[in-house]
Amino acid sequence: MGTRLLVIMVVVVGLLAAGLGVPLALASAAAAQQDLFTRRLIDTIYYASSAERPLTEADTSQLAAALRRYDEVYGDAVLVLDAAGEPVVASRTPAPVLDEDGRERVVLALARQPSKPYPLLLPWDDRPMVLAEPVLADTEVRGVVVTISSTAPLRADELRTWTLVAAAALVALAVGVLVALPVVRWILRPVRRLDEGTGRVAVAVLAGERPDPVADGSGPPELRRLSASFDRMAEQVTQAYSAQRAFVADASHQLRNPLTALRLRLSNLHGHVAEDAADDHVAALEEAERLSTLLDGLLALARAERTRPVVPLGIDAGVDDRLEAWRPLAEHSGLHLVREGTRGLRAIGPEGAVETVLDAVLDNAVKFTPPGGTVRVRTGVVDGQVEIAVRDTGPGLAPDELERATDRFWRSPGQINTEGSGLGLAIAARTVELGGGELGLDLPAGGGLRVTARLPRA
Repeated sequence: MGTRLLVIMVVVVGLLAAGLGVPLALASAAAAQQDLFTRRLIDTIYYASSAERPLTEADTSQLAAALRRYDEVYGDAVLVLDAAGEPVVASRTPAPVLDEDGRERVVLALARQPSKPYPLLLPWDDRPMVLAEPVLADTEVRGVVVTISSTAPLRADELRTWTLVAAAALVALAVGVLVALPVVRWILRPVRRLDEGTGRVAVAVLAGERPDPVADGSGPPELRRLSASFDRMAEQVTQAYSAQRAFVADASHQLRNPLTALRLRLSNLHGHVAEDAADDHVAALEEAERLSTLLDGLLALARAERTRPVVPLGIDAGVDDRLEAWRPLAEHSGLHLVREGTRGLRAIGPEGAVETVLDAVLDNAVKFTPPGGTVRVRTGVVDGQVEIAVRDTGPGLAPDELERATDRFWRSPGQINTEGSGLGLAIAARTVELGGGELGLDLPAGGGLRVTARLPRA
């Protein structure tokens, strides 16, 4: 944004310099050209009046001497033509040859038309300035006097003027940049602090800490008010998020005691329930067990939401430990747990992240894989990140369900009757995100579901 503002200011200064400098240079060039035209026109008219008698008396010796002296002093050629347009006397030998424009001016002069001013000559236009005036005797045209003036000095002066204007424009641009830099920094300082503070606020909010204020009283009034509003918003979000997290943790914890007492009382009723109420008694026990599982998930989610220090993690130890822990249940369900991939990897993440992620993912894999299936855990390095991929051979998910699978309490419509709280993948995803990684789901060829946790490599 700073670069764009600086470019805008430089463009404005450049347009201002061009708007002032270009007309000034054009006006200066036009004035210098008009001065040269006027002086040469006076000289041409003078020699046209001086050439009347020499042409009438056919004695041009004195006129030729005068023309040579003029040429020596001013460096401009003078040519006298008769009424037929043929050269009579010239200031140089051989006589200059007129170009097409000069011949047209001679024709006009023979028709008693005055010489017209030239359009503005640019520095790269090296044409000479040709003026032609008729030699009149009474009302009869006896000939034409032509002056041929070099425009090199005029073009050199014009080039110097353009150079000075360009130099002045560059100086104006340089001064504009020097003036604009502190102004742009002053304008954008609150914006930069907002940009930098957003990340700090996010970390502080997740950690339940008070975020550092962004406003420092600098910058334009509008941006100062925006910074102050941002600080108030961050404070309110932090308080709301902390209150929400505390409520989830406290409610989950406080509900465990009455739930435990309820489960105990329901268990004690075994054998004391009427036969026609036995089914309701069993259903109540199942619902109590389901509620207990849900509270355990909420507590785990509350712990996952807390920002924990990021430390180096040994992948092998965490993977082997979780595989051994889940192997008895997998074998009991008729499943095969297989470890594949690279060993000896180390990643960076919250303490216990590998175990937390694998517990959540293996729980789903063992739950949804039919007997005789295989659950494969593969570790490796892809694009500089450590990957832990768990693939099952279960029914998988629909393609449009993959993005929603990590939402809290979300469950696939085809798995409504399956035991679970819908928090496992949400906990895994949040744990990986706290370590600067990501959790991805895809449908590999051959069926099933693959869940991949990516963590920065240590």
